[in-house]
Amino acid sequence: MAAAPITRTCSLALALLLALPAAAQQQQVVPEIDLRDYARARAADAAGEPVLAAPGYARALSAVPDDKVLAMRAYRQGLAAGDYALANRAAATLVGAKAAPPDTDILAFAMALHGRDRLGAEKALERMSKAQLDFLVPVLAAWLAIDRGEDPLPLLDTARGNPLAARFTNRHRALLLIATGKPDQGLFALAAARGTEDAPDVRIDAGIALLRTGRKREADRVFGDFAGATQAWRKREAKAGKPDAAFGAAHAFLNLAGDLGGEEMAPLSILLTRAALLLDPQEERARLLLAEALSKSGATDLALQTLAGIRADGPFARGAAAGRISALSRADRLPEALAEAKALAAAGNASAQEVTVYGELLFKAERYGDAAEAFGRALGKSDGDGGWELNYLHGAALDRAGKWDAALPALQRAVQLAPDEPEALTWLGNAQAERGVDLPGAQALLERARRLKPEDPEVIDSLGRAYYADGDLQKALPLLEKAVQLDPGGTRPNEHLGDLYWKIGRRMEARYAWRAAEVAAEAEDAERIKGKLANGLN
Repeated sequence: MAAAPITRTCSLALALLLALPAAAQQQQVVPEIDLRDYARARAADAAGEPVLAAPGYARALSAVPDDKVLAMRAYRQGLAAGDYALANRAAATLVGAKAAPPDTDILAFAMALHGRDRLGAEKALERMSKAQLDFLVPVLAAWLAIDRGEDPLPLLDTARGNPLAARFTNRHRALLLIATGKPDQGLFALAAARGTEDAPDVRIDAGIALLRTGRKREADRVFGDFAGATQAWRKREAKAGKPDAAFGAAHAFLNLAGDLGGEEMAPLSILLTRAALLLDPQEERARLLLAEALSKSGATDLALQTLAGIRADGPFARGAAAGRISALSRADRLPEALAEAKALAAAGNASAQEVTVYGELLFKAERYGDAAEAFGRALGKSDGDGGWELNYLHGAALDRAGKWDAALPALQRAVQLAPDEPEALTWLGNAQAERGVDLPGAQALLERARRLKPEDPEVIDSLGRAYYADGDLQKALPLLEKAVQLDPGGTRPNEHLGDLYWKIGRRMEARYAWRAAEVAAEAEDAERIKGKLANGLN
């Protein structure tokens, strides 16, 4: 198993070398670069191995220090690998070429603060104030004021009129009050944040700030029953030094990283969490978010290594276990993910979410009966009725497991709880249409789903199929043709359109649609479609 990534890297390196123009290989158009070394770096980059890619990019950048494309690759891979020197050098090249993304100012600010270069930090902050990340400036300026021995609070007022900046200043007001020796006012500001979506993180930040200022009693009150906040973890936090600009900036970057999501934002998340860890190496939430971003960018092994750095005696150990499961699942390492999720879900103190994740992996593995049982357990651990999504997952698993009588009420409950969730509407409407159960009701559900997602081929196909099942072929035809237009290679819409064409006597077009359906069909579907191609509809 350990040799697989190396084999993949070497294969990609060879492919890149073969892809180079012959003249470049023989005459070395860019003689300063070792093409094989650069190709290996590119291959490691493509394979999600930034630790292998970064050194190769570093050597290439030394040979060609003004290449913007190379500098951008070196910048991103340096950050992913935690090579701050390479990332900083590449960022300088990009700045000099006027091709730097705005986030280079965050790296410059963090590097300056880490190196106790106050002037460098202030210059980076000034540049930041003129670009897209200006909403961070009031908070970062306030924390710099702490290091200068000045009152930071007036600087927070500069965020007025900017809702995004105000959100960050509201998060940090309590921390700044605690850091400046006003814990009572800080706790009052903390109470004002209660009930907001930021409240859990603000509470943890405030508790850490109280520990680091020697306010153990107040910290204990803030943490309350915070799971996993052991005495060993609290002692480590208490010894980490008083909250200063590095602490505040690290938590501002962590706050922003926590707001980001999606694979397209992974590079910015990596930068923010790397900057946070540079300034506050003990902040394990940054490791959780860094691992998630690395996983989303394809660097699975580095993500797992990052999670391994989270202490088992702290409050984020279970988050690290969940992060491992997510990274393994995202990398299609399903057996490993299932084994770890099973162990986590089997624990006596397993949460509803941990059991739900196990159920989702069982569903992905097509173990529908086991998935339904897991979702049922999760519902038993949930407050109230478990919410629409868990009822939907439970119903979907029961449906796939062939337990329609049990699935129907679960799916109906999901739709009742969330009447505007197209996923639940589509599943229930489609399931009813396939069974010929309450076809007018199924059509109404699917019409509602279509209004919510008018260009979704799955929704349109299901609606067309519901009208087909009811014998309304005139309504079904344009819907199924539209579904195929939106998803030309889809097995399901092509098969359904073929069925309808056959029904209305367009036999040649029916066979054409079935052949299109057969191309990407899985084994069971392919056999059924072959039967239609041979014999038509029975």
